[in-house]
Amino acid sequence: MSSKIPRSSENDYSTDIISQRQQFLEEKSGSTLKHTKAFSFDPETMEGNCEQIFGVAQLPIGVAGPLLVNGEHAQGEFYVPMATVEGTLVASYNRGMRVIRESGGVMTTVMGEAMQRAPAFLFKNAREARDFSHWVSDNFDTIKAQAESTTSVGKLLEIEQYPVHAMVYTRFDYSTGDAAGQNMTGKATYFACEWIQANYPGPLRTYMLSGGMDTEKRTSFVNSLKGRGRKVTAELTVPRKVLMEVLRITPEQMMHGQQISTTAALLTGASNNAAHPANGLAALFMATGQDMANIAEANQCTVYTHITRQGDLHYSITMPALIMATFGGGTNLSTQRECLELMDCFGKGKAYKLLEIAAGMVVAGELSLSAATKRDKATGKNEWVDAHEKLGRNR
Repeated sequence: MSSKIPRSSENDYSTDIISQRQQFLEEKSGSTLKHTKAFSFDPETMEGNCEQIFGVAQLPIGVAGPLLVNGEHAQGEFYVPMATVEGTLVASYNRGMRVIRESGGVMTTVMGEAMQRAPAFLFKNAREARDFSHWVSDNFDTIKAQAESTTSVGKLLEIEQYPVHAMVYTRFDYSTGDAAGQNMTGKATYFACEWIQANYPGPLRTYMLSGGMDTEKRTSFVNSLKGRGRKVTAELTVPRKVLMEVLRITPEQMMHGQQISTTAALLTGASNNAAHPANGLAALFMATGQDMANIAEANQCTVYTHITRQGDLHYSITMPALIMATFGGGTNLSTQRECLELMDCFGKGKAYKLLEIAAGMVVAGELSLSAATKRDKATGKNEWVDAHEKLGRNR
């Protein structure tokens, strides 16, 4: 039997070719495919999302809520789908959402937008690089027109420039509508760079379409300041009474714990001083068809807390690189579309709404876990350990 995976040049998403791949894998591995074979959607819709498809990976989806959001785009209560295999996760976020509701909701604000492609331009010396940098600034409008000629949605907002040695690193910053925009910005920037290479009057050795300054799917200092995707802040003031009754912790204890974890983040060089934003984001990303690798960027954030004059806890989190879509990519898949529709977040004009819900969800998880890690002096118990023993032992 050939070791080559069966493929069809005519239609690689037909039921017949998928069956051939399933049989091929069973014969090669000696295993029986039962659950991966079972799916309810039309495999033809997979084109553009997955190659050489043979089945699906089924994940449990829980729901947390309602989450009360006081945003500019998301307003009201939302039930949030979370795809996860980690016991206690949904329960913890659900508890945090109760805190948010009893505090009057979480305010969410989209602070900025910029999806990048980051070409690097190479020269013989630094003087040539400097002169090129000036030329790019002077010709921004023309470069912008070239880039935007490839897309009806994307808009080139800025070209950041970072000259180093005989190179000019750039970040072409775009708004991308309701799409995440990585592919869109790649094509637009390629057309712009080809025009630059053909029309720049000075010496230019060559360029790399991706010189690395976009730090795609990686945490970076530049994204913490300049942002990637959308920068979103979620904030609220939790009354002392609510904190003590629901989370069994005082504002002073929460504040003290945050100071300790922030110091640890500084000492370890961590990408954030939060508890676990990646947990909830990964579950929401999986449920709604987002690019899972973007968790590497989305996890980057900063937490700021203080105790108000009234003795309540003010909590704020800013995520500078939240990359989510409500249109295109995995959002069109049947299961993922349904999860988006649960929050009225499918399709055009819904991306900012989804981002605000995501940011509010993160706050719920942060409040719940931060309180759960406290050791109760009276009983010696730890809610975090007890919860995992009770809910997270699928062995």
